[in-house]
Amino acid sequence: MNILRAAAFRIPLRALPCAALCLLTGCAVGPNFEKPAAPKVSGYVAQPLAATAATPNVTGGEAQRFDIGADLSGDWWKLFHSKQLDALIAQALANNHDLKAAQAALKAAHENTLAQRGSYFPSVSAGLSASRQKQPGSLAPVPSNNELLYNLYTPQLSISYTPDVFGLNRRTVESLRAQEQASRFQMLATWTTLTSNVVVTAIQDAATRAQIEATRELISDDGKMLQILQYQSDKGYASGLDLAAQQSQLAQAQAALPPLVKQEAQLQHQLAVLTGHFPSEMPQQRFDLADLQLPQDLPVSLPSKLVQQRPDVRQAQANLHAASAQVGVAIANRFPNITLSANAGSTALAIGELFKAGTGFWGLAADLAAPIFQGGTLKHQESAAKAAYIEASEQYKGTVLTAFQNVADTLTALQQDANALDAAASAERAAKTTLDLAQQQARDGYTSDLALLTAEQNYQQAHIALISAQAERYADTAALFQALGGGWWHRADLDGDKDAK
Repeated sequence: MNILRAAAFRIPLRALPCAALCLLTGCAVGPNFEKPAAPKVSGYVAQPLAATAATPNVTGGEAQRFDIGADLSGDWWKLFHSKQLDALIAQALANNHDLKAAQAALKAAHENTLAQRGSYFPSVSAGLSASRQKQPGSLAPVPSNNELLYNLYTPQLSISYTPDVFGLNRRTVESLRAQEQASRFQMLATWTTLTSNVVVTAIQDAATRAQIEATRELISDDGKMLQILQYQSDKGYASGLDLAAQQSQLAQAQAALPPLVKQEAQLQHQLAVLTGHFPSEMPQQRFDLADLQLPQDLPVSLPSKLVQQRPDVRQAQANLHAASAQVGVAIANRFPNITLSANAGSTALAIGELFKAGTGFWGLAADLAAPIFQGGTLKHQESAAKAAYIEASEQYKGTVLTAFQNVADTLTALQQDANALDAAASAERAAKTTLDLAQQQARDGYTSDLALLTAEQNYQQAHIALISAQAERYADTAALFQALGGGWWHRADLDGDKDAK
């Protein structure tokens, strides 16, 4: 027992100089967080960025130039110059439930931070107790008038304050503030993903409808070709092998239609949900790929700016900050804790006698508590906090690498999309030339209906491939804006603050 008493007093005494210093300087134990430095890389891809190939006289065939170091617009989707697309985005931003949930989560995190800040101030409470008591006659009565049955009224005011000597409260608030920032960037990531998903889904919907029209034309051509071959087979002019091959061709074209129709319905349902509606309430805004204008000047942020613009990177940085503060919390929990308290009030047998002379009381107290033996709990909690910090650090580094990969993949895709579009357009032009010649020869009587239908079939297949190439180019352009952060820092409606920019 004597050893325990000695230890109980040795720890506070040794901590007194440190406590006094902390009170004077306002220090807090644990590491002070420093933002990670921006990656020291000069570009996203190994090769220098050059303007993409141009395909004249084709929808989406304009050359795209990369403006290194240029800033993104907060409403980048307007670069497609489509009022229908703008209307879809407006509906999504106003009605999407995932975005609203993220905004509510940010509000909750903000309120939690403000609630914890209350620990900086004294706690003041008021109370009033009223009781009726009867004392046994064998005991000395409590009231001065020797009454055994009496009423007792006691109003009092209590004040309690815990000085933040070692920064426990400050580190806790710091952690909550960092978690609030993580919620903020989670909301911004939701906003960025939402706008990009609406644009890409609308583009895919337009492309799918165009492919459905072309596929139906192809089925019609295949059906006519099958009728001709069936007639020729009946007359002995065509072999059964040619007839079977055409039957297979028609069946393949027919089999390609239901998946496209299903995809169109699913894309429409997705647009409805993204804009906050039920699938049966599909939005009325629909457009063709020809209604879109391909953005030609594409901003490409400097690598040093990307880590400040990407919401997922900033969220990982905020998580790292919160983990750093939690290390300080774990360390502070191992130090003594001081509590100052005071109370004052009045006690009387009748309400009317309260606050008269002789009824008042008051008290002052100072408590100091220091952990002595916790079975290693506090030590291991500190070790766990440090390990969590290392985990958050590695997650941050991984998020940065993924962000750079997203941009690099998108830049490469845009280069290759332009080449693929040029090749698809050349194939379609060749198929169209063949079709035109076949039609001319059919009018002059130099070719058969079967050869004409074959040319029409080849043209429709080339046209479907061209539509797919056009959609890829539009969609990857939208993906670049998302990969670069989406321009949220220019949006006043996102309720950002100076710390988030």
